[in-house]
Amino acid sequence: MEPIRVLIADDHAPFREGLRALLRSEGDIETVGEAATGREAIARVADLQPDVILMDLHMPDGNGIEATHSILASSPHISILVLSMFEDDDSVFAALQAGARGYLLKGALKAEILRAIRGVSQGEAIFGPTIAKRLMSYFATLKPSAPLPAPPAQAFPELTEREQEILALIAQHLTNSEIAERLVLSPKTVRNHVSNIFSKLQVATRAQAIIRAREAGWGT
Repeated sequence: MEPIRVLIADDHAPFREGLRALLRSEGDIETVGEAATGREAIARVADLQPDVILMDLHMPDGNGIEATHSILASSPHISILVLSMFEDDDSVFAALQAGARGYLLKGALKAEILRAIRGVSQGEAIFGPTIAKRLMSYFATLKPSAPLPAPPAQAFPELTEREQEILALIAQHLTNSEIAERLVLSPKTVRNHVSNIFSKLQVATRAQAIIRAREAGWGT
């Protein structure tokens, strides 16, 4: 299996060095480059095409949000995992709206960072405990007081029946592995379906897909 190719984008050299040392010890993860500014991150991506970018939000010469927008506009297959000191709602939701697939605080445990890198590289949405609580609180405010009626069959006519079935499970926050087990499919088949769903709905992350599904009355 090819290693997960990672680009580290952060303006603090000691933090980049710490991440390099962490990833160096993992046989299935490879650091292919670094960037200290948003503009440099965009330029390095054009050359390196990594699988995952560890993205700081507050960098000079183009912040992480702007860099995420720009990178995903040309390379939507890249998974961006935010590593930030900031946990305010504005930062979290700006990152998700830009297309980030995960968000961890810089104080996260090493094991948590490694799990997140592997998870987002497989199309999962990964959030640290504090960030996850914020997202759960946000989605809780969207819940109606009465049960929603069954979603209309034509809510997403561009999706196949199987893709609609998988989107409904994504809206229930099931991971690709859980969906594969539920539907008795291979993980690769599920990943392919999820990729097709994202493309047809013109979204870059599971969080964005969930929002689209919730707006159409899917999920609870």
